[in-house]
Amino acid sequence: MEKNDFLKNFADQFDETDTDELTMETEFHELEEWDSLIALAVLNMISKKYGKTVTFDEMRACDTVEDLFNVVESK
Repeated sequence: MEKNDFLKNFADQFDETDTDELTMETEFHELEEWDSLIALAVLNMISKKYGKTVTFDEMRACDTVEDLFNVVESK
């Protein structure tokens, strides 16, 4: 699993956020567009693209995109 691919797939879940602004250090919970629907879309993307199951609580415990990447990679 590559970080750049994960970041692109993560960014693809947003409609209004400028995806060029997203980095692995982005604190995604702080994004204006972030809400429960985006969270579900991200969890679905992780399941479909990476075959991994991340719980909502595990995602909520992450601060940055890289934290979430590390959770997915550890499974």
